[in-house]
Amino acid sequence: MADKKLFTLVSILIGISIILAYSLSSYTALRFEVNEFHFAIRQAIFGFLSISIIWLLTKLDPDKWLTPLGFTLFIGSSLLMIAMPFLPEFLVSAVGGAKRWIKVFGFSLAPVEFFKIGFIYFLAWSFSRKLGDYKNMNLKDEFIRFAPYAVVFIVAMFMIAFIQNDLGQVVVLGLTLLFMLMFVGSSFRFFFTLLSFSLVFFVFFIFTAEHRIIRIKSWWATAQDTILSFLPDVLANELRVPTEVVPYQIGHSLNAIYNGGFFGTGIANGTFKLGFLSEVHTDFILAGLAEEFGFFGVLFVVFIFMWMLQRIFKIANRSNDSHIYLFSIGIGLMLSFAFLVNAYGISGITPIKGISVPFLSYGGSAIIASSIAIGMILMASKKVNMEKEK
Repeated sequence: MADKKLFTLVSILIGISIILAYSLSSYTALRFEVNEFHFAIRQAIFGFLSISIIWLLTKLDPDKWLTPLGFTLFIGSSLLMIAMPFLPEFLVSAVGGAKRWIKVFGFSLAPVEFFKIGFIYFLAWSFSRKLGDYKNMNLKDEFIRFAPYAVVFIVAMFMIAFIQNDLGQVVVLGLTLLFMLMFVGSSFRFFFTLLSFSLVFFVFFIFTAEHRIIRIKSWWATAQDTILSFLPDVLANELRVPTEVVPYQIGHSLNAIYNGGFFGTGIANGTFKLGFLSEVHTDFILAGLAEEFGFFGVLFVVFIFMWMLQRIFKIANRSNDSHIYLFSIGIGLMLSFAFLVNAYGISGITPIKGISVPFLSYGGSAIIASSIAIGMILMASKKVNMEKEK
C-alpha cells in the first residue's frame, strides 16, 4: 500500500495552488485581456492531471516501472534540452534569448523540470552501485571515484546555465548532488572541498553574464546596510553600492509580506498583486500568500510542506533498497532547496533565482514534474511496505 498521507499532503498543496492562482492573478488576467478565471482554470487542469499522474504511478509495480521511467525522464529530457536551440521558433518559447519551453497543444513544456527528476534518479541508481563507504580512502581517491559524475554534472550545468540561461536550476541541482554524496557515504573533507570548488564555479558563472552581475548588485543594495554595519567604515564605504539599484520587485515583495501581518488582508484583497509584483502568482507566490493570508497562512503552508518532506524522508529511511533510499532523499532535498531558494529570494536574504515554489507556483511543467517524482516515491513506498512486512 502506497503512503496515503504523502498523497493527501501533496493534494492539499495542489489545491492551495489553485486557490492562489485565482486570488493572485487578477491584474495579470486584465493585462493579458483574458477571463478572470483563466489562470485558475489552467492551474486546476494542471492540478487534476498531476494528482491523476500520482495516483496512476502508485498502481504500478516498482520492480518493473521505476527504473525505465527514471531513465526515460533522464535521457528524454536531456535530448530535448540539447535539441531546443535548434528547434524553429513556432515550437519553442524564448525568454531573454534563451529557449526554455517547448510549445505543446497550447501549453509550454519546460524539459529542465523533468530533467531534474531524471538526473536525481540517475544519481541514485548509479551511486547505489558505484559508491560506498569512504573508509581507507584518501581525498584523491574520492575525487577519482567522483570524476565521472562531475563530468555528467558539468554537461548538465552547461545545458542549463549556458544554453537555457537558468543558473537557479543549477544551484538547486548542485546542492542536491552535494548532499546526496553525504548520504551515500562520502567524507566531510571531500564534502567541504567540493563545496569550495562549487562556490568558485558559482562566482565564475555570475561574472560570465551581465544580468547576473546586475542581479547581485541589486540584492546587495537591499542587504548592504545590515551587513556593512559590522565592518569598519573605510571598508564599508568601498563595498557600498548606490541605493538607486534596489530592485523594485524585492521592495514590493517585502512590503506585501509586511502588509499581510499575522492574519492577512483576506483572499483576493491583496494590493501588491495589482501591478506591483508582476509575477506574484509564479515566482513571488509566497509574498502574495503572506499578504492575503498573513503569517499564519504561510505557517500553515510551511507546516504542510514540512510534513510532506517528513513522509518522503520516512519512506527513504525505511527502505532496504539503496537506490530507492537515495532517490527519495534526493527528491526531498530538491524540493527543500527549491522552497528555500525561493523563500530567501522573495524576502531579500539571497538574490532572486527565478525558482518556482514546488506544488504552489502557477505553471504546468513544474507541478507535473514534481508530481511524477512523488508518484515514483509512492510507487517505491509499496516496496518499502513489503520489505517491512518481511
